[in-house]
Amino acid sequence: MPTDVKKTLTEQLGEIMTSTIAYVDGYNLYYGLRAKYRHRYLWLDVEQLVRRLRPKDDILAIRYFTALAISNPSISAHQQNYLAALKAHSGSMLEIIYGRYQAITQTCHSCGTSWQLYEEKETDVNIAVSLVADAVTKASDLALIISADSDLCPGIRMARTLNPTRGIIAAFPPRRASKEIRTLIPGAFTIAAVDLRNSLLPTSVADPVNGTKYTSPTNPRLR
Repeated sequence: MPTDVKKTLTEQLGEIMTSTIAYVDGYNLYYGLRAKYRHRYLWLDVEQLVRRLRPKDDILAIRYFTALAISNPSISAHQQNYLAALKAHSGSMLEIIYGRYQAITQTCHSCGTSWQLYEEKETDVNIAVSLVADAVTKASDLALIISADSDLCPGIRMARTLNPTRGIIAAFPPRRASKEIRTLIPGAFTIAAVDLRNSLLPTSVADPVNGTKYTSPTNPRLR
């Protein structure tokens, strides 16, 4: 339903809907899902999940934060297929904000052998910046954070300082929790299996603009 029509109906019914923006930590969510359920819920419809978590809210936007994996071509291909499916399915409702992968060289102190590891960078910073910016502009009544990364705590504190009236809720991915976040947001909760089970993308998602189809892999991989 178009936003203007929804507002008109809301005014006619005399209801006050809570406007909500969701901030999704893609990697925190992915690793939690994989740790608890392996590949069962990796082809996840993020928009549907947000709507199940906040069924009475007016969802204004979903900001999905991730970084493109560069360490493994196969994993990268699965990831890009999934992200394209998300965009094709949710359109302008879902915005993908990219961080980056950084190569780090490690050396064995005993034998001197060196090797490269890759670390995902900037996701927590990007979430915090977006959270604070939306607090300043009063972009919504409520912020829904899907993450258990305690590095978000400074951003949560600043957002609350700048806009004390804006509500903040945290939904922890499976097998992920943060005492620091729960201290700031006592109502934080863990996403239930029933909400994941009822929030899966269709096996094949077609882009409404160009018709390109994105199909769930047999064993979905990294998000």
